[in-house]
Amino acid sequence: MLELKHNQYEIGGLEVREICEEFGSPLYIYDTAKMESQYKRLLEAFKGTKLKINYACKALSNINVLRFFHQLGAGLDTVSIQEVELGLKAGFLPEDIIYTPNGVSMEEINKAVAHGVRINIDNLSILEQFGAKYGGSYPVCIRLNPHIMAGGNSKISVGHIDSKFGISIHQTRHLERLVKSLNLKVTGVHMHTGSDILDVDTFLVGAKLLFEVAADFKDLGYIDFGSGFKVPYKQDDIATNVEELGAKMTAMFHEFCAEYGRELELEFEPGKFLVSESGTFCCKVNGLKQTTATVFAQVDTGMNHLIRPMFYDAYHHIENISNPQGTKRVYTVVGYICETDTFASDRQIREVRQGDILAFQNAGAYCFTMANNYNSRFKPAEVLVHKGEAKLITRRQNLEDLLHNQIELEW
Repeated sequence: MLELKHNQYEIGGLEVREICEEFGSPLYIYDTAKMESQYKRLLEAFKGTKLKINYACKALSNINVLRFFHQLGAGLDTVSIQEVELGLKAGFLPEDIIYTPNGVSMEEINKAVAHGVRINIDNLSILEQFGAKYGGSYPVCIRLNPHIMAGGNSKISVGHIDSKFGISIHQTRHLERLVKSLNLKVTGVHMHTGSDILDVDTFLVGAKLLFEVAADFKDLGYIDFGSGFKVPYKQDDIATNVEELGAKMTAMFHEFCAEYGRELELEFEPGKFLVSESGTFCCKVNGLKQTTATVFAQVDTGMNHLIRPMFYDAYHHIENISNPQGTKRVYTVVGYICETDTFASDRQIREVRQGDILAFQNAGAYCFTMANNYNSRFKPAEVLVHKGEAKLITRRQNLEDLLHNQIELEW
């Protein structure tokens, strides 16, 4: 992650300016050391349980990142058949991949079954179709909606009563009748309420509800609590206390397992928690523009590369790595897209000059994976910093990439 040392910004011991000089800008840089420390922090927080951490690869799906988490011993959380196939290609065993789609066709679910991965279903209608086809021959996990409003933004709150995700806890009797009549083998129950959840008690309330439902299924092998752990975005920002959560939930889980009659596996699906702080997005200042009210820092990127500030009103701390000791001045940082794409408004940043490199922190999760080619702009490159080396893991796009899937007609 980005650190100021000896009057220069470094990632994994390497100077960021040198990385940008080698690979150009805009550029995503990821630090495997931070990914590993976050992964081990969760292992430590929930020690004493039979724990499985499934990396939510929608956060950052580069195959090298998947292989890194596989090497650490993680499983994989996937939400599409394409992510399933990426995970298999990265070396994950089918049983280490959980597939939790929403609103997909039975055709896609059948493909996941053919791959042998764990299936997590959140729709009674789809569950009925699944049971009619497979009965008890293929195990299934059930995703429940606990009707808890949680998360840092309405777009990422997915466990409330109006959410499209999960089977309502008020439909459990219908669920149980389906399971019995179709002879389904339910080996897991699942819940995910949202992202950026700060309050430990929110997790515990959800856990209590899930335990109550889980007690009615006698073939369980695991209980999956999704994720949503909040990470800090600003200096002195409050984040989820995973150590407190680990201690309290571990005690609850042991108590449930004792009542259930055997030890189950405790599973989580963190994405942002594992990779957000590992990522830094670097871009170059194309120019400065002063109006009667605002000083704009215009950069060589836009919402096509980093949409979170526009889509979620997300805050990303910005450092001027070219002028680490400069006087702080107020800037509005904007992109080069043909509509308003503002990364930061009236933000204090070390004095910005044309040609300077600005670094956006917390750029490891839901940044490159949400990038696009709006305005026919090329997607940026990605670099992985691992054990003192910066390695290119995605090359910068070119015009041939934009045209690759287009079919040119004869006119």
